[in-house]
Amino acid sequence: MDAAVVLVLSLCCLLLLSLWRQSSERGKLPPGPTPLPVIGNFLQIDVKNVSQCLSNFSKIYGPVFTLYLGMKPTVVLHGYEAVKEALIDHGEEFADRGSFPILEKINKGLGIIFSNGNRWKEIRRFTLTTLRNLGMGKRNLEDRVQEEAQCLVEELRKTNGSPCDPTFILSCAPCNVICSTVFQNRFDYKDQDFLILMEKVNENVRILSSPWMQIYNNFPSLIDYCPGSHRTILKNADYVRSYLLEKIKEHQESLNVANPRDFIDYYLIKLKQTSHNQQSEFTLENLTTTVLDLFGAGTETTSTTLRYALLLLLKHPDVTGNNSNNITDISAA
Repeated sequence: MDAAVVLVLSLCCLLLLSLWRQSSERGKLPPGPTPLPVIGNFLQIDVKNVSQCLSNFSKIYGPVFTLYLGMKPTVVLHGYEAVKEALIDHGEEFADRGSFPILEKINKGLGIIFSNGNRWKEIRRFTLTTLRNLGMGKRNLEDRVQEEAQCLVEELRKTNGSPCDPTFILSCAPCNVICSTVFQNRFDYKDQDFLILMEKVNENVRILSSPWMQIYNNFPSLIDYCPGSHRTILKNADYVRSYLLEKIKEHQESLNVANPRDFIDYYLIKLKQTSHNQQSEFTLENLTTTVLDLFGAGTETTSTTLRYALLLLLKHPDVTGNNSNNITDISAA
């Protein structure tokens, strides 16, 4: 059979399969715009203003509606009341994470952010308890944050009032607080290992926010064989994982069970305590992924909040008093 005929037949089968799946699923799902075969509602979504696009859909289909991102249905909750009803009033039913193929490939269902069920409950409970033991919500962690804030201020002063982009420096500060909690020590802002670590984390966050990742997450089986930025994410994650494994090895060699110093020490002690249990969720691989989650959850989110705070100060210089000129210099870049 001619190759062109085989290709046409394959595409037709794919289209028919897509139409059959969509028609059988749509009757069980909330209403939404009619999807096209294979690509779903991608052409109806304004990628430059997704939030406004979702608001427009909610006016037509209500606060709960369905979009097809490729062949995958996604139920959207729009507005405070809909989100509260799902995540608070029916929190147990909505406790699990949805599928996120690129991160499943990195985390393999381990850690906190993208794990589910009993594994998520155990690791989350242990992590919260350990972070509280290390000062979360207490004065000693507040002192650590204050010390890092002073280092951040000194770094900004080194610009001598000249224009600068504070994005990277603002990322270093929260990352260092996490480092002090996980590794028991902070890094100088010029430390090369620290700079490379920050670069990898920030690059992955940037790529994960790109439209390409939306395409990847909806067609992972096809794009696995294609070049693209998703390969950079996997490469960066491998680098960070290797870095963390070196730190874990150093902690194993110097571990004092009677005097845990940081998060890794507490985890290694728990690992020893549960070593007899074959079903235990506490493994070295899970430790690495959990620490990776702590960096991912605490670094970019906090630095983005700090950047927004600076932006607000720039828009309202009257509240900054005598320091308004210094803040304006930061914005010049």
